[in-house]
Amino acid sequence: MQDDMDSDGGITDSPKKGPTLSTSTSSFEALDPHDPNLSRLATSMFNKTADYLYGELTSTLEDYKLLENMNRATITKYSDMKHIAVNINKSMVDLNEKCDTLQPYLDQIEQIEDSVLKLEQAAYKLDAYSKRLEAKFKSLEKR
Repeated sequence: MQDDMDSDGGITDSPKKGPTLSTSTSSFEALDPHDPNLSRLATSMFNKTADYLYGELTSTLEDYKLLENMNRATITKYSDMKHIAVNINKSMVDLNEKCDTLQPYLDQIEQIEDSVLKLEQAAYKLDAYSKRLEAKFKSLEKR
């Protein structure tokens, strides 16, 4: 079987190999007469298949766009979290420096507190002693 081709690659002459049925696609030749209903149905099928494939590709493209937007949002969120963490770190360093600066004063306050507690205990002892002395003095005075 030898086909003659024109300059743009189309078939110009195609020999028949026996009778063809309009419902059979296995022996379909480009220039053979065919059933118009079959042609309409095939065109409809190809259009619907093209629409389906277009929808599938569009949904896949939309999925990738959604993933891209989610990735951008995640990048932004992580960037914000990084800035927050950096600021928290700076604040912690500042607070640690202030705490180190105040530590001698805190130690002095603790020493003063200990001294005040001891002084308070001494004052209670002195108060108790003075009450005992007063009671003794009153008992001696009554005699």
